[in-house]
Amino acid sequence: MKMKNHKKALLSVALLAIANMAATGVASAASPAGVPRFADGKIRLDRVPGEKGYWDNPSATSLVEKGVNVAFEPNGKLKNIADAGKVAPFQPWALALYKYRQQNNFVDDPMKVCIGPGNPRQMMTPGGVRFIQDNNYKRMYMIFGGGNHNWRTIYMDGRDPPNAEEVNGTFLGLAVGKWEGDTLVSTSTGFNTRFWMSNGGLPHTEGLTLTERFKRVSKDTLDYEVTIDDPRTYTRPWKAGWTLRWVAGDIPEQFCENGRE
Repeated sequence: MKMKNHKKALLSVALLAIANMAATGVASAASPAGVPRFADGKIRLDRVPGEKGYWDNPSATSLVEKGVNVAFEPNGKLKNIADAGKVAPFQPWALALYKYRQQNNFVDDPMKVCIGPGNPRQMMTPGGVRFIQDNNYKRMYMIFGGGNHNWRTIYMDGRDPPNAEEVNGTFLGLAVGKWEGDTLVSTSTGFNTRFWMSNGGLPHTEGLTLTERFKRVSKDTLDYEVTIDDPRTYTRPWKAGWTLRWVAGDIPEQFCENGRE
């Protein structure tokens, strides 16, 4: 486990080096709303040269469909189990599994045995996230402080999302992205089923497709929206969303064997 974490640390150092080179090689500008931008006008999702900071403090406690008003405990447990059917448009088997996980106090949560949170749970896991924009190689790297200090790559080179049946499933999927104005839109396919989509126990299958939208609406606020499309698990596609806040300083490094002490 220590060797594995050493490799993760080395990759993190490499990605941070890319970030520093990108930051020092491109001038920065600010929009009237105070959102930092590159010299070509493209929005910055990460820090500007000389600054330290990252995104954290998600506004949502657990994953729930937009517009639905249900109460959760901080750990994702519903305050009223009768609200389970409101959380998402479940297929019958998925609702039964969600209720089971809720009622047994999440004893089977993979994160309890150091398995990563997967996506979109990673976006509401404490520890923060940074966006490393590599405009030369047309990639966006995301580095997470919590959940075993994971990272993911969003390919921005115009490729199409892969067929989920033709790739090996992973916790974060294979993501391709594009800019729609100031919004980064990422489509991910190719997931395994070894993680829960939320701390509350939302299920999914290998047929899952996630469409995420990231928009920095001010210097200190990032809007996040995700569309969940998994017809084996849910009766229709549905959306969830929350905000993250800018936190000054270096993103923390937390691994499971010391993060649970």
